Amino acid sequence: MIDCAVVGAGPAGLAASAALAARVVDHVVLERDQAGESWRAQRWDSFRLNTAGWMNRLLGGQARDAYATGSEVVRRIERLAAACPVREGVEVTRLDRAGEGYALRTGGGDVVARAVVVASGDQNRPLVPALARRLPARVAQYHTASYRGPAQLPDGAVLVVGSAQSGCQIAEELHEAGRDVFLACGRTSWLPRRIDDRDLVWWFQETGFLDDPVSALPSPEARLFGNVQATGHRGGYDLHYRTLQAIGVTLLGRLVGAEGRKARFAPDLAASVAWGDERYSELAGRIRKHVAEHGLPAFDMPEPDPFDAAAPEELDLSGFGAVVFAGGFRPNYTWVRFPDAFDALGFPVHEEGESTVAPGLYFVGVHWLRKRKSSALIGVGEDAAIVADQVAAAG
Repeated sequence: MIDCAVVGAGPAGLAASAALAARVVDHVVLERDQAGESWRAQRWDSFRLNTAGWMNRLLGGQARDAYATGSEVVRRIERLAAACPVREGVEVTRLDRAGEGYALRTGGGDVVARAVVVASGDQNRPLVPALARRLPARVAQYHTASYRGPAQLPDGAVLVVGSAQSGCQIAEELHEAGRDVFLACGRTSWLPRRIDDRDLVWWFQETGFLDDPVSALPSPEARLFGNVQATGHRGGYDLHYRTLQAIGVTLLGRLVGAEGRKARFAPDLAASVAWGDERYSELAGRIRKHVAEHGLPAFDMPEPDPFDAAAPEELDLSGFGAVVFAGGFRPNYTWVRFPDAFDALGFPVHEEGESTVAPGLYFVGVHWLRKRKSSALIGVGEDAAIVADQVAAAG
């Protein structure tokens, strides 16, 4: 029996491995494919991080103000993995109790460990709405997990469903490639990319926004709100409903139905934009408060520009080539045989990363595990250190 098995060799699993090694905990990292596989498989070709190099210390060596490409992230993950006890090509298909520890079933036999750190992430199951089955069969369907670029899609207009970071970035890319693009919008927050010459994520860090705990959320479902609309392309710039509308992307309400060649959309675009503007006002207020409390020079954060919310409520998809679903992912922990260890949304029930149902079972790299930043490169190391402390103390 080894002291600890880490499942997953992405940034979270490798951060956990480094933290365990620093505490002299004997461990192994089990990865079903290659280290950083989800960064290879689930990012489109032009993908860039939305956080600049200085925010991603876990990856090491990035230019301070550069927004790394997906391939650069993969190379840096591979470099991290080379210094960790990673076993690639070892898929864990089942996790059960085994005496005082756990048995991890793999194709090559069981691995038995006193403790297990699950770092397989919570973006394992692409989310596609059930009504996708009612869209015309001739219109190709993709999820962001399978989308690679405009040339991959059949000719014709494109409907993008989902309007957080990925949806906005893909809609912009398709428009720049000459496609007619329609974006089905939901409730998503936005901010200018730079505020008083500082990156918006700098303000998130300085104001404590990234350290907001789960208890700060109005409801558990709020964990599912999309990330703030922004882009790291071309050095980072504003990208949100107003900028997309200005370049010619047609904005719509939520996709609510489909029949024959027709797709139907809710008359809620104005409400979604207003919701995002309310979040802008809240964040602007938080920034103004921070500036005043720390004696920083005051600056203006103007009210959002007027918005034309006129939008079609029905589309004839006859001339469309594809639909791209950008509604995100959901966790998939079906291989962890402790059903009561997860809440109704599929997220682990835990205390400081340790399961409240199965002592010795830990989680890292989960959206809103402890804080807003828990699954981000800027925050995953903090959770990994807390979990490693507990594993070491229990040994």
